[in-house]
Amino acid sequence: MNELPPRESMEFDVVIVGAGPAGLSAAIRLKQINPDLSVVIVEKGVEVGAHILSGAVVDPIGIDTLLPDWRNEQNHPFTTEVKEDHIFMLDETRAKQISNRIMPKLLSNHGKYIVSLGNVCRWLATKAEALGVEIYPGFAATEVLYNEDGAVTGIATGDMGVEKDGSQGPNYMRGMELLGKYVLIGEGARGSLAKTLINKFELDKGRSPQKYGIGIKELWEINPEKHHAGLVQHTLGWPLDDATGGGSFLYHMENNQIAVGFVVHLNYKNPYLSPFEEFQRFKTHPAIRPIFEGGKRIAYGARSLTEGGWQSVPKLTFPGGALIGCSAGFMNVPRIKGSHNAVLSGIYAANAIADAIKSGRSHDEITEIENGWRDSAIGKDLYPVRNVKPLLSKYGTKKGVRLGGFDMWCQTLFHFSLFGTMSHGLPDYLYLEPAEKHKPIEYPKPDGVVSFDRLSSVFLSNTNHEENEPCHLKVTSLDVQEKSELTVYAGPSTRYCPAGVYEWIEKDGRETYVINAQNCVHCKTCDIKDPNQNITWTCPQGGEGPVYPNM
Repeated sequence: MNELPPRESMEFDVVIVGAGPAGLSAAIRLKQINPDLSVVIVEKGVEVGAHILSGAVVDPIGIDTLLPDWRNEQNHPFTTEVKEDHIFMLDETRAKQISNRIMPKLLSNHGKYIVSLGNVCRWLATKAEALGVEIYPGFAATEVLYNEDGAVTGIATGDMGVEKDGSQGPNYMRGMELLGKYVLIGEGARGSLAKTLINKFELDKGRSPQKYGIGIKELWEINPEKHHAGLVQHTLGWPLDDATGGGSFLYHMENNQIAVGFVVHLNYKNPYLSPFEEFQRFKTHPAIRPIFEGGKRIAYGARSLTEGGWQSVPKLTFPGGALIGCSAGFMNVPRIKGSHNAVLSGIYAANAIADAIKSGRSHDEITEIENGWRDSAIGKDLYPVRNVKPLLSKYGTKKGVRLGGFDMWCQTLFHFSLFGTMSHGLPDYLYLEPAEKHKPIEYPKPDGVVSFDRLSSVFLSNTNHEENEPCHLKVTSLDVQEKSELTVYAGPSTRYCPAGVYEWIEKDGRETYVINAQNCVHCKTCDIKDPNQNITWTCPQGGEGPVYPNM
């Protein structure tokens, strides 16, 4: 291998990883406070919004705080206000509506907006650039840089043009070092740099394990007579059994489009379960199928989401920077919302960093961020719902929903919980049980009308990776994968992956593990759910992965 040339470097006041709602909001707020601050955002997607996937119904509290006059603009993305809001409990043939009267008021979606979160980020990016923020899409942050005291001083982007064997190809280009007085990590759920920092600085010490779900989404164009702009629908129950947490969303957007998605909590036990197949089966329900018949599926994607909430948020700060957004885990599970807290966390971190820089500080730990967030609007949003996810996990969907609703009402009316603050127990991967305890699940074949296979779905995600680059999905031990993942757990990676990345195939009389890394949509479920924690997701070359148009 050729000796690596030195990296070029650039210096800024603040370096931000990830052009999501948190990172963009932090950048905007920093420049609002002090236009002279130099701020850079590095984004692994080929463009801002390319890797952004969410439902999404957005609580505007974050945008109202960041950009109070946004409603007076003509080209903002918040064009569809919620008009109707329903939740249903499904069994195999029926859909029973749950009365809104018994739902805690904090779950109401009235006054919220149905959006493409990717388009919200694109809009925020124009605001940031107008203020002088530098945004570098197509560059993946792959390494954290430290000074001799162990404080974070910046990040390095990955080398480009590396061949599969690790050699430097004809288009090889060394990564850049982006150095800053402070670094904000806003990679989203299960970010690779956040994972490194949490481990290095023990930021999760004393916290409940972070919990995750996988969200799978499709965008459809449906017949106009079936479309009701502003309609929000959620379901619980079928096709999942009572012990498996999750549910669906259907959001009627503008232009006869509907966003439909399915979330499965990743603490499920059955290794034969396939979140993708459960989603496809959901769309065949008698109350759901007619919505999509005669329509056209136009986009597909998947992404892990943080579900631990209040108990699982790690310590936010470390010497030289902080975690923001879903890198910290600010999603509100019962509200199915996280972007408002991501925006607020970016603002909150920016305020503290701007004050620190004004005082002449750099590379130290801004403890004000960690010490104050639980008393902020973010904390006030997460605290009243902190027991909902543990109750669902412990008691199952039907009983857990009732107990969770009761607890939220107690929090709302009396600011008190009979449950105190419940622990989440174990990390999600430890819940998976050996295959011998379960029966295989026979999923129906896709009909090509409302249900589809994984490969045709991945095609709609516009996913691309160079074939001759090193695999970004690192398996520590193929021997462990064969003896445990396959033999004990019946190969769950072939089912929990929503993109057909992993396969066990017979070759020369032996089962061989095949990784189709070019299919990866960067959901990171493998990094979370592998029962041996034997798979590590790392960033491929910048600009690769899905290119979501308006997810």
